[in-house]
Amino acid sequence: MAVFTLLCIVLVRNLSVNNPGKKQLLLETAVTSLNHMFEDMLGENGKDYVIYMSTVIIYIGISNIIGIFGFKPPTKDLNVTAALAIMSILLIEGAGVRAKGVKKWLHSFMEPIAVILPINILELFIRPLSLCMRLFGNVVGAFVVMKLIEKIVPVALPIPFSCYFDIFDGFIQAYVFVFLTSLFIKEQVE
Repeated sequence: MAVFTLLCIVLVRNLSVNNPGKKQLLLETAVTSLNHMFEDMLGENGKDYVIYMSTVIIYIGISNIIGIFGFKPPTKDLNVTAALAIMSILLIEGAGVRAKGVKKWLHSFMEPIAVILPINILELFIRPLSLCMRLFGNVVGAFVVMKLIEKIVPVALPIPFSCYFDIFDGFIQAYVFVFLTSLFIKEQVE
């Protein structure tokens, strides 16, 4: 968190409207790209949730790649992934209440027919569990595979696998988490 705080302080110093530097242009491009990506995913009715989604993808993405620097990824802890999943499901259901109102939101549990009510209620618990376990399982699985590779062949071989598991797979898991959350939010607000 200290590194993130320092990066934020360094990146936002001396911003200018009239004469932006390369650092500012790069930062603005990254923020604009994230905003457009999530606006496309969430649709017109979900624009209020873009900031949350951007924050989560940055947090998970960086949390997953800090294993390269020898740190334990926070997403390797079940409590972190559970907290992320619970926050996301609260946001998803809150978006549904906000878009439909409490009465219509409660009625949506009985759609398309009333018999499906128990399954829709069960889905409230399955979604965060699925988000949590998918992220946790993939991060722990990648960590275990990397440790096995390091034990078997400690020289040179772990480097390309580390690039795959720590960088590529870490960003893929961040994207999958926010993609599913975006999909669930879009489903609630439409």
